[in-house]
Amino acid sequence: MFDFRLKVFDTVAKRLNFTKAANELNITQPAVTKHIKEIESNLNIKLFERNGTKIKLTKAGEILLKYTEEIFSVYQKMEFEIGQLQEKQKGTLRLGASTTIAQYVLPPILAEFRKRFPEIQLSLVIQNSEKIEDLLANHKIDVGLIEAQIKNRTFHYFPFMKDEIVLVSRQNHSISTKNSIKLGDLKNIPLVFREPGSGTLETIDLALKSKSMKLNELNIEIQLGSTESIKSYVLHSDSLAFLSIQSILQELKNQTLTIIDVKNLVIERHFNFIVPEGEQSKLVNLFIEFCNRYNLK
Repeated sequence: MFDFRLKVFDTVAKRLNFTKAANELNITQPAVTKHIKEIESNLNIKLFERNGTKIKLTKAGEILLKYTEEIFSVYQKMEFEIGQLQEKQKGTLRLGASTTIAQYVLPPILAEFRKRFPEIQLSLVIQNSEKIEDLLANHKIDVGLIEAQIKNRTFHYFPFMKDEIVLVSRQNHSISTKNSIKLGDLKNIPLVFREPGSGTLETIDLALKSKSMKLNELNIEIQLGSTESIKSYVLHSDSLAFLSIQSILQELKNQTLTIIDVKNLVIERHFNFIVPEGEQSKLVNLFIEFCNRYNLK
């Protein structure tokens, strides 16, 4: 780290506790206080308001935290790119991804990865989230990217990118003239869903349960095994479907599909990396770090 004081400030700002920050940084509490005072002295402004044992960020502290996070992101990207100049990476990396991620998110990332590391061979298996977990458990892939919620303790899950699932109809559907519909209206509208085991279906199910509604209460016309088949079905029917915003960007641009707002229902999720618990291979860590750096673009 080029300026350890910024790391100290960042840790204190996020923990709002000098003792916890000192323990996390493996330095003494007086050292933490010294670093913070030096920054405040250089900037000639207080970064924290102190009330007994409690602290909170001042307006200046909030501004510094914002820029500190941006600085750290630049540091990480710089260190990653410089680090890759020091050695050539070789080998084979077996990837598994659920359908939405594989079709609409990964392709440009994989293309850029191959340009950067041409001697690393990539293979990609596309299955629903449940099957990706099975492949990882049976050592058929090295790392997975899935849409489902965390549930298996033998794996380590961590976020890749945010996504939103929205209700869509064809552009010339009669319902598209409405600004929004009520949650209860979903019981009367023919709907198309993904198959059981799909991470998208699981996320929708959890969101509806949080609103005291169950999937089996809805008018499910058909369940299909891919997002592309669902989009085509919706374009040729009066049915609606819940789909990832990532999967309909082109249709929104072409004005063939439109988003229907459902009052009091927002379905957000993270796409997640999934790896076995324990230390990962160098190639797995390289790929994950590259994906995270790509998202900073």
